[in-house]
Amino acid sequence: MANSDSSASLPAPAPLAPALKKENITPIGSKIAELNESRTELLSRIQCLKQDLQNWRSKLDTQVKIYRDELSELKKSLNVEVEQLRSEFRELRSTLQQQQEDVTASLRNLGLEDSPGNAKEVQDPKAEQEDEEAHASTEEDTDKKAEN
Repeated sequence: MANSDSSASLPAPAPLAPALKKENITPIGSKIAELNESRTELLSRIQCLKQDLQNWRSKLDTQVKIYRDELSELKKSLNVEVEQLRSEFRELRSTLQQQQEDVTASLRNLGLEDSPGNAKEVQDPKAEQEDEEAHASTEEDTDKKAEN
């Protein structure tokens, strides 16, 4: 009996299978068509994104080149200005040294005209007195340290 039940149940599913296949073929076909359409849209989007990326990179490269060129020009300009300033400072230093030498020479000439011997004599006694006082105080400090 078990055999008859299993054989009786086998033929019934067989006619259902072709009917299910036909019903399933239509939805699968539409699903495949939808997937193909979706795939095409996605590939199109990817191509657009790749093109956008390429355009963006190109624009970015152009901007970088422009900025580098501008920086290079600014650097050259700055170097020229720095060199000009250095030159001007050298000239200024030279001028100031020349003026200092001229003033020193003028002061010497004025000093020589005001009887240089008298000027030195007036300064020398004071300088000698200060030197003697400084020497004496140094000797006193040395003696005090020696005693301690």
